[in-house]
Amino acid sequence: MSDLQEQVQGVIDGLVESGAENGIQAAVYHRGTPIVDAVAGTAGPSVDASEASAERPVTSDTLFYAASAVKGVAATVIHVLVEEGVFGYDTLVADLWPEFGARGKETTTVWHVLTHSAGVPAVPADLTVDQLCDWDGMCSMIAALEPWWTPGERVGYHAVTFGFLVGEIIRRATGNPISQVLAEGIGARLGVADELFFGVPADALDRVAYFEDDPEGTAAFASLPPEFPLFKAAPMQLFPNAAYANNPGLISSNVPAGGIVTARAMAKMYAALLGEVDGVRLVSAERLREISSIATSGDDEMTGGPAQYGLGYTVGQLGGRPVAKTVFGHVGVGGGAAYADTASGISVAVTKNRFNPIELNAFDAVWDLATRALS
Repeated sequence: MSDLQEQVQGVIDGLVESGAENGIQAAVYHRGTPIVDAVAGTAGPSVDASEASAERPVTSDTLFYAASAVKGVAATVIHVLVEEGVFGYDTLVADLWPEFGARGKETTTVWHVLTHSAGVPAVPADLTVDQLCDWDGMCSMIAALEPWWTPGERVGYHAVTFGFLVGEIIRRATGNPISQVLAEGIGARLGVADELFFGVPADALDRVAYFEDDPEGTAAFASLPPEFPLFKAAPMQLFPNAAYANNPGLISSNVPAGGIVTARAMAKMYAALLGEVDGVRLVSAERLREISSIATSGDDEMTGGPAQYGLGYTVGQLGGRPVAKTVFGHVGVGGGAAYADTASGISVAVTKNRFNPIELNAFDAVWDLATRALS
């Protein structure tokens, strides 16, 4: 066991023992080599009720809903297709998806979508979870939207729409749904096709961790003022929480603004962006520099704070904490996160099933340990 593996194991064991977390996974890669694969705590009862025991131990292949942390996975699918020449970042979305080119969206490019500058950051206030699970219905609704700003003019986090925009671009370009392209283009190549999902297949539901809300974090989130800009992006019933993460119908559907994954698989995917892992490199060194550099920045129209986006990832920010501009990745509401550092060659991912929409303590602790040990 490496010193870092032992240190991370001690941290996550302590979080579980203190009651701060229920179940947790942490994974670290360094220059293509797995360094940490640590788990602690319990996964809870099965979300599909096939396994009633609340004492299921977390294992490395337990699946966790990681919310927007998986936006980084969706973006990576795009980059692999660009690497293969299927389309480019300057491709007009309407050239692939003609219905989208209406009401002022005609000039929107794939680059605009990836940089959260496309101008369609919100869904209707009365949208239901059932509608969210209807792929064709969601894409038709988004195609009919009038942009809030001219594409490229401003930056605003596309909390829900991002995944459908990326997914429909992929479907129109390849003829296949994003889940299939993920499985074949990334999952199979890295040996993690059964650990990276936008929609979990029925035969894997018994591996999904059951979530509980963290009362303190939930209360802090609820105390945000009604005029908080992000609340314009989606109705409250679509903001992820434990009930959302435990909904079998929702987590079985393609909703690639979030996803269900293992920490090990996300860390490996980022490692394969940084360089070669098991003989696989997902993108060239030149493309890595492009996708992991700041492309858009400024005050975010939807979060109200400063934003620094690369092509589908945040850059130089771990959640709200500023870090080196060589760091890129994505956090998910609830506490899951995955980031990589082009300078040090590390990639780190953490998944957990105690849903706290405010804090990132578990990931921060693992990231800091890995950075000190491996940078």
